[in-house]
Amino acid sequence: MDQYIGKMLDNRYEILELIGSGGMANVYKAKCHRLNRLVAIKILKSDLAEDAEFRRRFRDESQAVAMLSHPNIVSVYDVSRDGDLEYIVMELIDGITLKQYMERRGLMDWRESLHFIMQIMRGLSHAHSRGIIHRDIKPQNIMVLRDGSVKVADFGIACLANSGQTLTQEALGSVHYISPEQARGDRTDARSDIYSAGVVLYEMLTGRLPFEGNSAVSVAIQHLSSVPLSPRDINAKVPEALELICMKAMNPDLEKRYATADAMLEDLEKFRKNPSVNMDYIRTSLAETTNDEPTRFIPSDEVNSAVKRAKKEKEKGRKDMPALTDEELEDQKKTKKKMAIIIGCFAAALLVVLLIFKVIMGGFNSNTGKDSYEVPNVLGKTVEEAGTMDTVKDIFTITVIGYRADSKYETGQIIEQDPAAGKIRKENRVINVYVCSENTSNQMPDVKGYDAQEATVMLKNLHLSLSFDTSEQFSDTVAAGKVISTTPTAGASIAEGDTIYMVISKGPEKKTVTVPSFMDMNVDEAAAQAQKLGLSVGSYKYEFSDKDSGKVIGQSVETNATVEEGTAIVFTVSKGPESAKPVTVTKTYTIPENYTVVVTVTVMQDKTAVLEKTLDLAKDGRTVTCTFTGANGTTAQIYVNVGISGGNSDTVQSETIKFQ
Repeated sequence: MDQYIGKMLDNRYEILELIGSGGMANVYKAKCHRLNRLVAIKILKSDLAEDAEFRRRFRDESQAVAMLSHPNIVSVYDVSRDGDLEYIVMELIDGITLKQYMERRGLMDWRESLHFIMQIMRGLSHAHSRGIIHRDIKPQNIMVLRDGSVKVADFGIACLANSGQTLTQEALGSVHYISPEQARGDRTDARSDIYSAGVVLYEMLTGRLPFEGNSAVSVAIQHLSSVPLSPRDINAKVPEALELICMKAMNPDLEKRYATADAMLEDLEKFRKNPSVNMDYIRTSLAETTNDEPTRFIPSDEVNSAVKRAKKEKEKGRKDMPALTDEELEDQKKTKKKMAIIIGCFAAALLVVLLIFKVIMGGFNSNTGKDSYEVPNVLGKTVEEAGTMDTVKDIFTITVIGYRADSKYETGQIIEQDPAAGKIRKENRVINVYVCSENTSNQMPDVKGYDAQEATVMLKNLHLSLSFDTSEQFSDTVAAGKVISTTPTAGASIAEGDTIYMVISKGPEKKTVTVPSFMDMNVDEAAAQAQKLGLSVGSYKYEFSDKDSGKVIGQSVETNATVEEGTAIVFTVSKGPESAKPVTVTKTYTIPENYTVVVTVTVMQDKTAVLEKTLDLAKDGRTVTCTFTGANGTTAQIYVNVGISGGNSDTVQSETIKFQ
């Protein structure tokens, strides 16, 4: 059994089951007991968690990603550590990866491919606008939900995976989608994600990858030097305009590729509205950088075979061989020329492979050499301070590529560097950095009493890249779903990247009642006791029984049951033995002389009115006759009430009668 299943992290997340495993982390389904919801937790594998620098970058990258909020990006809820465990908490996705979807679906329709790629690009656009590059876009990192929507996953952790990855067989899954600049070990930006997204689109349109190989190195080299078949050469049903968009996204020349995700989205939207849209401008751009014939590597067995054939022909030559004709001599010259070209190409290809391999391994591996330098850590230093460091001065050049606010750093300090500290560089010894701009402060608005969603929207509209953590509690004064309190409180200063903690009301906490037995009690007594306990008493039901009339013989809520205050209880009341025959008694009553003109007469049998009549005493007389019905041997209390219209009613006569 997995060692983490059943474990409680931070006294909050209970790990339930393993749902996925990758090269860097395992993914578990878990329950957040604080917010009572299911989540996915990604736990770093132990060998990576032992690296302090990796852990630091893991937290920094993941916390940055936690600020992303977009329907096409898997949300990150929390980044934390429990003992030696580093983990991130994400939304639990009910779906499968795009890779699994393609394997089950087979060749996808271009309309479906368009639907998916537009959502992927929207997610990337949102991330890029906040300075976050994924660097590992591939179908395995894209989730397809049951409703057909997609979410890009593994931001942050993908960046980390890419930073130290070598071109081994284990990297084969990612290297199929790697951009040329990543393969060379150069600096990556948003255009690297666009290239990888183009490869994903290519695979969806054609059902195959643009480059295949038996090793990660061989595939990476093809990204650098080869041109794939166009999608329409593989699947003729692909519209020409969509093919052009795909090939522009995959252009190995950074300057010819889409500069931003929004630019690619713009062309995709044009195509969506009009699949026959003219995109000759892309064709012209591609023609400027594309060779007429795709580059191909010459297999060694083909070269060896050609060399052996030439040697064999030479050894077979005989001195007494008839003289060759001019035409045969010319053919022989052409053959030798072809062989020379083949051998020369093979030698050149080997040289190119060795050079490229050296560049690649220099970018991906950490092997030191005579002229190799380890990239120092310049985070938290000003550009001037970094420039005076012994490990920087006369070795590396610090280049500022942007500014942005970060609450963890002071204005002027370096908040991000590329390459990361610890990487080895022989050439291209430039450290690109982002510098902390002035941390703008704002006042926390008063969102108490607002609906939780409304409050979140108000805070997001401050454009401070805030993150949110919510909890719930009962409240007798604040309606369910409304904000009870916030940290920071209203009026307090908040800055870029702060976390806002909101307490949301669950409404008043209802008290519970343990229901006793009301059996054999007089129904009026039972009703009074039930109401005192906080129960609501419903209309009675009546049945014949061996119990005396008026006794409780049943209750709708079981004895000792625990129910919420206000729960309704219905009593079943005995009507006495079914064998008891009803007896009728007729009585006549006279209205007292002090009442004149018109009166209302009400005759009650116990608490039930059996006669209600209006009398004009001058015309109808002063007497009323009423018939009462009851079980043999029982008694009833009779009340005669007289009232004047608009006035109170008085009991003018009462008596007890017996039915016999």
